[in-house]
Amino acid sequence: MLSSKNEKMIIVIDEYQYLTIGNKAISSVIQKIWDEMLNKRNVMLILCGSIISMMYSETLNYTSPLYGRRTAQINLKPLKFEDYRLFFENRKTEEIVEFYSVTGGVPRYVEIFDRKKNLKENMIEHILDKNGFLYEEPYFLLGKEFKEIGTYFSILKTISSGSHKLSEIATKMAVGQNSLGYYLGVLSKMDLIYRDVPVTEKNPEKSKKGLYFIKDNFISFWFKFVYPNRSFLEIGDTEYTLKKIESDFIEKHVSFVYEKLCREYATKLASNGYFSSKITKIGRWWNKNAEIDIVGVDEESKAKLFGECKYTSKPVELNIFFELLNKVEKNFKNVDDSEFVICSKSGFSKELLDYAKNNKNVYLFNLFKPVNV
Repeated sequence: MLSSKNEKMIIVIDEYQYLTIGNKAISSVIQKIWDEMLNKRNVMLILCGSIISMMYSETLNYTSPLYGRRTAQINLKPLKFEDYRLFFENRKTEEIVEFYSVTGGVPRYVEIFDRKKNLKENMIEHILDKNGFLYEEPYFLLGKEFKEIGTYFSILKTISSGSHKLSEIATKMAVGQNSLGYYLGVLSKMDLIYRDVPVTEKNPEKSKKGLYFIKDNFISFWFKFVYPNRSFLEIGDTEYTLKKIESDFIEKHVSFVYEKLCREYATKLASNGYFSSKITKIGRWWNKNAEIDIVGVDEESKAKLFGECKYTSKPVELNIFFELLNKVEKNFKNVDDSEFVICSKSGFSKELLDYAKNNKNVYLFNLFKPVNV
C-alpha cells in the first residue's frame, strides 16, 4: 500500500519474456490491470528483459496488448570505453584497450573478469576452458532468440574471417544474397553486427559500398579464436588456441578495436570544437584503391579531417603521415585547409614530432592523449 497519494510506487518485473513463455496471456492480464487500476494511481511499471525479439513483440509491437501504453523505452547499451576504463585505474591504457577488445562494454563480462589477473589468465579461465562462463556464451545468446542458430553462426563466422561485402558473405556460405537480408537484419537489431559505409556517402542507406562488421567485441573475438578451435578446446588443449591468439590478437583483432576507439575519441573532440573545421560526422572511408581510418566531414558533407591509427610497438614515423597525405590528395578535392590526426600506441619519431610542431593542422595523439609539440 502507498503511504501517501504523492508517493510513487515503482513495480519492476525483470526478465519479463520468461513470464510470457510460461503464460501466453500474461501481457493481456497486465494490460487489464494497468487499464483498470494502475494507470489511475501514482505507479511506474518497469518491464525488463534480455531477449530483444520477445521484448519487442510483447511490449512494443503493434499487435501486443501493451502497445501504446509505454511512456518510454530504453535499449541499454554497453559501457563506453571512457567509462569502462574506470574499472581499471591501476593498469596502463594499452592493457585496458586489450581487455576491452575482448569483453567489450557488457557489464556482466567486465564483472566476470578478475581485474587482478592479466588478460591471458582471464581468457584461459573464462573463455578457453570448456567449463568457463563465456565458453559457450554465443550459443546461449543466440539460443535465447532463435530455435535454429546455424545460419546466424555461419554469417558471424564468415564476417569474422574477413568477408564483409554482402556478395562475399553469400559466396562463402553458398547462398543467394537476397536470402541473407532477413538474417542480417535480425543480427543488426540484436546489436551484434552493423553495416558500415564510407562516411562521405550522402545516401548511406542506398549505398552499394556497405560492409558488414561484428559490433560486439566479445562476439568478434569468440568467432575469430574460439569457434574455429573448439575441437582442440573440447579435449582440454588450450595451447594451440593460445598460440593463434598470441600470433594474431593484435593485428587481427585489437588494432580494429583501437581504430573504432580512435574514431570515437575524435568524434568527442570534434563535438567540443577541438578542430578548426566544424566537423559534424566522423567515420571510415574507402574505395577500390585506398582506405582511411578516420575521415571527418562538415555540414556540407565535405571531408575536412583525415586520420591514421597505428597500434604497433614502434613509434609512428613521418612517412606514415605522408602516405596519408598522398591518399588524401589522390582521392579528395580542395584539401588545402584539411586537418590531420595521427593516433599511436607507442608514440612518434622525432621527425614526425618536429613536423607537427611546424604544421598546426597536424594533431598527434598517443593512446587518447594529445601530444604537446
